[in-house]
Amino acid sequence: MNEENEFEEVEEEKENEDNEELGEVEEELMELPGVGPKAAEKLVKAGYRSLMSIAAASAGEIAAACELGEATAQKIIEAARKKLKMGFETADTILEKRKRIYKLTTGSKELDKLLGGGIETQAITEAYGAFGSGKSQLAMQLAVNVQLPENRGGLNGGCIFIDTESTFRPERILQMAEALGLDGKNVLKNIYVGKAFNSDHQMLLVEKAKEIIETKNIKLLVVDSLTSHFRSDYTGRGELASRQQKLNRHLHTLQRIADTYNIAVYVTNQVMARPDVMFGDPTQAIGGHIVGHAAMFRLYLRKGKENKRIARLIDSPYLPEGEAVFTIDEKGIGDV
Repeated sequence: MNEENEFEEVEEEKENEDNEELGEVEEELMELPGVGPKAAEKLVKAGYRSLMSIAAASAGEIAAACELGEATAQKIIEAARKKLKMGFETADTILEKRKRIYKLTTGSKELDKLLGGGIETQAITEAYGAFGSGKSQLAMQLAVNVQLPENRGGLNGGCIFIDTESTFRPERILQMAEALGLDGKNVLKNIYVGKAFNSDHQMLLVEKAKEIIETKNIKLLVVDSLTSHFRSDYTGRGELASRQQKLNRHLHTLQRIADTYNIAVYVTNQVMARPDVMFGDPTQAIGGHIVGHAAMFRLYLRKGKENKRIARLIDSPYLPEGEAVFTIDEKGIGDV
């Protein structure tokens, strides 16, 4: 048997396994009241491949996916929540569940230490800072590191990279991959890049991400940058409320994806200089309180001497504020 036939057989076997898995998912969904074979198929195609993804959705989303009335969609959601027993639970149960949370290495031991072990799954980690501070470099490094095995600080999975500022560079990915001893071409194949042209397109790409997260074993979702398009699409104080509402909805979608699929979400953010600050650092992140409340971990990055960068942990639910120094060179993110 030649190599081509062998490859075709492996591909056919994988396709059969995927179809069997999809069949099992559809059968589970059809146990919900109001979900027939056609509705189950539509749900799966729309990215709702588990009871948790349905339970975390809104009635409008399910209604649109299945072409049902919102009242029927709400019944489906309530049935999914009932099956999952989504109610109150004791804090020790929550502690046990948190053992399923993973940490993704940044490539710097000092930065990992600052973050309590690395970028956490089921959470949004935001990095903001001036241009050249290393936000996008860290984003690309994480896209490579997530493909490492768990014993090397990775999550053994793929990455979805939503690029809003045309900063993604596959050549840089190859450099970083080779520095870690990985096959650069395989690493590139496991990064799914979507270029967003405006804020609506950006939100659509995040919605579409749900369709491939499970099928492609995605463990990291990157948005670089979160606020760039919102900042340009909504100008002036008159549109500030609309912008913030839309941004809030976008962030809630990201958090729901992180929770539902147990993946890490890393977003970069732009900054502005406050003219009313006479002393100290006038740098402030864009997005106001909406972004501040949504991001579980907030990192402020700034340039140091030569190739050094300083990361300050501004906010975290359980980690103390602090700073870490790391480097960016041809190999990627590292320590001094």
